[in-house]
Amino acid sequence: MTKRKIETGIKHDRKPQYRYTVFYQQLLEGGYQVIVPARPGIITYGRTLEESREMAEDAMACHLKGIISDNEEIPEDPFVKKEPVRESVLVKV
Repeated sequence: MTKRKIETGIKHDRKPQYRYTVFYQQLLEGGYQVIVPARPGIITYGRTLEESREMAEDAMACHLKGIISDNEEIPEDPFVKKEPVRESVLVKV
């Protein structure tokens, strides 16, 4: 009996994965500003929410690749495990 290898079409990507909290702020002039609180240097923009998500992933990937190429340790996101407090503040001036 001959054993055959069955191809499932699933490729196993063994690259490490990192999870970061991302904020999508809708702008008055249109589009979304993307902010990653744990990585203050990462700010990007997208015309739609979907494009903003893609831009965030791309910006994070580029940033993390830079950290890896500099042989630095990739920091964890301290915000990812906590639910953010969100509120509106009324200021009178």
